[in-house]
Amino acid sequence: MRFENRRQAGQELAERLLQRAGDIDLTDGLVLALPRGGVPVAAEIAKALHLPLDVVVARKIGVPGSPEVGVGAIVGEEPPVFDRLALRTLRLSEDRLGSDVARERLELHRREALYRKGSPPPRVAGRVVLLVDDGLATGGTARAALRHLRGQGPARLILAVPVGSPDTVEALREEADDVLCVHVPRRFSSVGEWYGDFDQVSDGEVISTLRNVRSGV
Repeated sequence: MRFENRRQAGQELAERLLQRAGDIDLTDGLVLALPRGGVPVAAEIAKALHLPLDVVVARKIGVPGSPEVGVGAIVGEEPPVFDRLALRTLRLSEDRLGSDVARERLELHRREALYRKGSPPPRVAGRVVLLVDDGLATGGTARAALRHLRGQGPARLILAVPVGSPDTVEALREEADDVLCVHVPRRFSSVGEWYGDFDQVSDGEVISTLRNVRSGV
């Protein structure tokens, strides 16, 4: 299975969620996207299920010199969630990554301010929360976001993604009440390989998508 783009992937995911509507009470549900790539996916779900859409911003902590290789992630002001095995394998310490964490924290706050425009984060306590991303590779940012949301007392916490690594999907079942993944290929190397169009999502696209969903466009 290959998705045309993030919007089409979100529509596929929304169909799966609609099929399970009888099992999930979404009366007071909330869709939260992991920006930036998760926003166009989550927008299709929010529209199909008639739910509010917002974001939870997480930032990956990368290896010094190789930032694309994630060893942890942060959300808000909470301590980093590190992959301990990766740290040991790469002979890294949390102290050595302190400046990287601080830099990513600044970018995290920049994005929160840009996307929210002064609005407070949505209420999570007591609600069914759907956390959405465009795919799961290592799952570091999703894990940090799930733990952040769990601490706010949701009634049910569901991770929903179009595609994911089998090992990561199984590992994250320990963090969420349910993990819904449309496609779990046995051979997985990257999220982007499962999309025809996987261009980077801009800040402007995030902002316009959030505005359009909230205004019913």
